[in-house]
Amino acid sequence: MSTLAVAESGGGVGRASGFARTWLPAALVFGIGLLCWQWIFPDVLGVKPFLLPRLSDVLSALWENRDALKTAAWITFKEAFGGLILGSGIAILAALVLARWRPLGNALIPYLIAANAIPVIAFAPITNAWFGTLSPWSKIVIAAALCFFPVLVNTLRGLTSVHPSSIELMHAYACPQRTIFWKLRIPAAMPYLFTALKIAAVLAMIGAVVGDYFGGSTESLGVQIQSAVALSRYELGWAAIVVASVIGSVLYGAVALAERFVIRWHPSVRAVD
Repeated sequence: MSTLAVAESGGGVGRASGFARTWLPAALVFGIGLLCWQWIFPDVLGVKPFLLPRLSDVLSALWENRDALKTAAWITFKEAFGGLILGSGIAILAALVLARWRPLGNALIPYLIAANAIPVIAFAPITNAWFGTLSPWSKIVIAAALCFFPVLVNTLRGLTSVHPSSIELMHAYACPQRTIFWKLRIPAAMPYLFTALKIAAVLAMIGAVVGDYFGGSTESLGVQIQSAVALSRYELGWAAIVVASVIGSVLYGAVALAERFVIRWHPSVRAVD
């Protein structure tokens, strides 16, 4: 066997070993959690069904109501995805502006922090008044508001965390600010940006579901959960929660996959490989 073949074989074994080290503990915890959900909580600990239905009952409700839950998932996914794109896009543009004109950033950041401190529960009725209770835009704006601040702060941190010596070198080459941003600041901010986007992907789903609690399409996930609990159909409510969790995980995974392709040169990404 050639040296190259041995090296490739060793690399494949190393990647398989790294994959096992990364995902095996998570799979083990997941399996233990399902075991506890099905048997330990109801049979050993005596957890009542209205607190946590048995896993098999939740899965049965998920299958029996699959068409309604599929429609609800699609409606809420569109709201969450729209909020993620809107909030993150505005946050990235704002971070670029604030990083370029630092005095403006110093003046606005305290007010942005204060706006971020407003609970989403207090903000939801206002968006319903602005766009209408049944309009998806009221939920999209709530999701966007939750996504905005973490993306802004992390992107701004990345844009302004470039080492001063690198800036001085670019100035020594007489590079304009546009080139410094494009060649230096933006690449340095990419890991910060993707970290924020992964957080925002989950927050967008939370914002969309919470927004539905204050009025929305009767087919959306939030309304489905609320109605199921009001009718004491707790297994259906938990089935809808499982669907919402899966959608949030899919959004997170999509951002993580994009990160691996966009910044594959970064040490944090290469370390996973």
